[in-house]
Amino acid sequence: MWFDRTLERGVSFDLEQRYDNIPEFIQDLKKPNPTYLLDDPKVTKNKSQVLFWQLLSGFWILSLVSSTYVNFFRSMPLILVIFWFYFLVPLILGQPVGGYYSVLIAFVLFEAAYYCEIIRAGIQSVSKGQVYAGQAVGLNYFQNMCYIVLPQAFRNMIPVLLTQAIILFQDTSLVYVVGVKDFLVSADLVANRENRIFEMFTTVACVYLIICLSGSLLIRKLQMRYAL
Repeated sequence: MWFDRTLERGVSFDLEQRYDNIPEFIQDLKKPNPTYLLDDPKVTKNKSQVLFWQLLSGFWILSLVSSTYVNFFRSMPLILVIFWFYFLVPLILGQPVGGYYSVLIAFVLFEAAYYCEIIRAGIQSVSKGQVYAGQAVGLNYFQNMCYIVLPQAFRNMIPVLLTQAIILFQDTSLVYVVGVKDFLVSADLVANRENRIFEMFTTVACVYLIICLSGSLLIRKLQMRYAL
């Protein structure tokens, strides 16, 4: 095992070994990864917006379907959803889907439920007095949403949306379970090939720490800036 090999040769931190493998890491990051597509507003954002409007609609059937969808996926662990689409969908379709599309579909459906709930909570955080004031000056429903409700709701949603983006970034490491290659998998391959477990995984931990800590500091700054 790699742990036994590490103990046999002793724990040493070889910076040169890490730097030599940086080009390989960069090449792996340039490869198309389904989880990176979640930043596209046409994917997760549109899906969550559709769920949100259904959730707040006056049609009880649409509201029931959307609330069931949101509560279902928010109650499931992400790794289980990935396994579902990787193993069960091919059985239903009768043909393999592949790790790439399994992960893409699982992440879109899973994260859409969370973003939908964030958008709903952000809009409902705006007081009804603001809505009544817009109606009093003659604004219709859509004008009220565009000019009064959504600007205030978006300000309230920004910190939570960024927090969820950090969680999404951390969750992308789960794609290894279905064989999709990402930053963590690339580090694992290099670590086993070069027999440098400690150096590679320490590098991965530092990268995740820097990115997530920077995002957390940005969220804190935005919370102080947009605090009511």
